[in-house]
Amino acid sequence: MAAAAALLGRAAGLGLGLLTAAGGRRLLRCGAGAGLRERGTGTLLDAAVLCRAGGAVVERCLSRGTSSIQRPKRPLTAYFRFVMDNRPAFREKNPEASNTELIKKLAGAWKELPASQKQVYEEARQTDWKRYGEQLAAYKAQLTPAQAAALKEERRKQLARRRSIRAKRELNLLGKPKRARSGFNIFLSENFQQTEGNSPVAKLKKLFDTWQKMSASQKQPYLQLAQDDKVRYENEMKSWEAKMIELGREDLVRSKRQRLKKKPAETAKQTETAKAKASSSGKKAKLKKSEE
Repeated sequence: MAAAAALLGRAAGLGLGLLTAAGGRRLLRCGAGAGLRERGTGTLLDAAVLCRAGGAVVERCLSRGTSSIQRPKRPLTAYFRFVMDNRPAFREKNPEASNTELIKKLAGAWKELPASQKQVYEEARQTDWKRYGEQLAAYKAQLTPAQAAALKEERRKQLARRRSIRAKRELNLLGKPKRARSGFNIFLSENFQQTEGNSPVAKLKKLFDTWQKMSASQKQPYLQLAQDDKVRYENEMKSWEAKMIELGREDLVRSKRQRLKKKPAETAKQTETAKAKASSSGKKAKLKKSEE
């Protein structure tokens, strides 16, 4: 108990969090390069145990803690320096303004700021940027090849996530229709609120189990609604894609293969039927020729 109390005290003092691993094990989230220790025992857990115990949360913690030196932060832009310097004064003058309104006022003030005053913030950014470059070089120099590769991969994933978010945001702004829902999704939306459960995950699991046990006749109304929604989606997509072509955004239009995509079973059945017809026609032609 004394060891546990000491570990928890250190965690509280350093602002460290707690992770609940599979099987109810409690882990202390440690700082960069410190790994994770099991609560109560202080045992340092290796990567294999952590991947089994803590899942994605632990993996993210490890990826952030690949080095004993904290990665330097990028310096603020000139505009954000201006915002940080002037936000308290603007808040004092506009106590009733929302955060959005306050940011708009600060953005307007930045636009009207003389170039000579903007230059002060820009020079501060350049000075910090030079220091940042030196710190980043020192940080990368002390990484092992494995750590450097892990950070590179993490950076690649971060950029991919950002690109995905930007793409989704753009499609929303352009009014892209929402995808058709499945029968289970419709069932879920209609029954989620009144379902008993301690958490959303518990509710979801309970509804999934219920859906699995439902008969075909019980599922049919939801499957029919899903089919209707699919027709709605295809019609809306055709109109939306025609609009995108007019706007010169052919890159957002699905390919012909995607639009005409059929179920593999259906395609196979049609191919088999066509072959049977061709074979039957060939046999009839041969029989007719032999009779002659």
